[in-house]
Amino acid sequence: MLCVRPISQLSPSNPNFMCQRMAMKRLLLFLKPFDANPVLHSDAFSRVTTPQILRHLENRHEVHREAINFCKDILQQKHVDWESVSRNDLSEPITNVDLVVTVGGDGTLLRASHFLDESIPILGVNSDPTQVDEVEEFSNEFDASRSTGHLCAATVNNFEQVLDSILNGEAVPSKLSRMSLSVNSELLSKYPLNDVLIAHPCPASVSRFSFKIRNEQSRSLLLNCRSSGLRVSTAAGSTAAMLSAGGFPMPILSQKLQYMVREPIAPGKLYSFMHGTISPDQSIEMAWLCNDGVIYIDGSHVCYPIQYGDIVEISSKAPSLRVFLPHHMMNMIGAEETSEQHTHPKL
Repeated sequence: MLCVRPISQLSPSNPNFMCQRMAMKRLLLFLKPFDANPVLHSDAFSRVTTPQILRHLENRHEVHREAINFCKDILQQKHVDWESVSRNDLSEPITNVDLVVTVGGDGTLLRASHFLDESIPILGVNSDPTQVDEVEEFSNEFDASRSTGHLCAATVNNFEQVLDSILNGEAVPSKLSRMSLSVNSELLSKYPLNDVLIAHPCPASVSRFSFKIRNEQSRSLLLNCRSSGLRVSTAAGSTAAMLSAGGFPMPILSQKLQYMVREPIAPGKLYSFMHGTISPDQSIEMAWLCNDGVIYIDGSHVCYPIQYGDIVEISSKAPSLRVFLPHHMMNMIGAEETSEQHTHPKL
C-alpha cells in the first residue's frame, strides 16, 4: 500500500510550510511479519506448552500487530509519502526513499541494513519491548523476555515524537561501522552490522582454520586453530553474541572490530592471541581448512558456504550505516571510552 500526500499540496499560508517542504518526502516502513511464530499453530507445540506460555506468545503477536497499526496511523497524519513492506518480501536494495523505519526488533533492523547503503538513514521501532515486571512474575515458569531493541530509538510510546524530530531536522543519525567481507578476493554483497560467524555447518564438528592480522605494511604471525569457529563483531555487535561469549563492549561509534576464536582446542601459549581487536587500517585473513564451512552474517538468515582452501578477509572498510540511536545511547557516546584500551596483541 502506498499512501500519498504530495508536498506540493500543502498550504503556503501554513506558518510551518517552509519547514514541511524541507521535510522528508519518502519513507519505507519495513515490517517484521505478523506471524513470526508459526510454531504456535503446530501440534507439537500444544503438547509441551502451558496456558501461561500460550497467552504470553499470543499477546506478543497482538502487541506487535498493534504497534504496526499504530505506526501506520501516525504516518497517515504526516506530510510524507510512504509505503510498507514485509521483511520477508524484500530482495533488492532499498532506493529512492529518505528514511527507512523498521518495526520489530534488532533483528528486523539488521535485516533492513543489508539492503541499505550509507545514503539512507534508518530508525528502529521496538514493537514488543521486554516488560521487567512480566519477566519477574514468570521467571520460575518460562522465559518471558520479549525484544531487547538495543539499536531501536523508538517504541509506540515515543514514535511520533522521534519521527517529528527527524522530519524537522532536529535529530542527526550516527554512523555505525559495518564489515567488508571477501571470499577468494570476491567481495560479498552484504555488509554485516553486528557480527560474522565462520564455522563448520555442524555445531558439533571441529572447525579447522588459520588466520593472521594484516595491514598494507606487514602481517602478524600465522595462527593455526582447531575450535568451534571464528566470530568477528563490529562495535554495534560487541554487546550481542560477542559479549555473551566473554568479549567486551566497545564504544558504539568505534571503527575497530573485535574477534574471538570460539572454544579453542589446546591453544597453549597462544591463548592470549585468540581474542583481540582489529584497527581500521587492518584486516583479518583466514584460510578455511575443512571440507565444509559457512559464513553466517548477523545471525542465521544470511549465510555463504565456503570450502577447503578458501581465503576469507574481513575488515571495517565498508560503507557505514546511518542509524538514529536511542537517547540513552547518545548520552553514552560522549562518555569516556575506556574499552578502547583493548588492542590487538602484537604477534
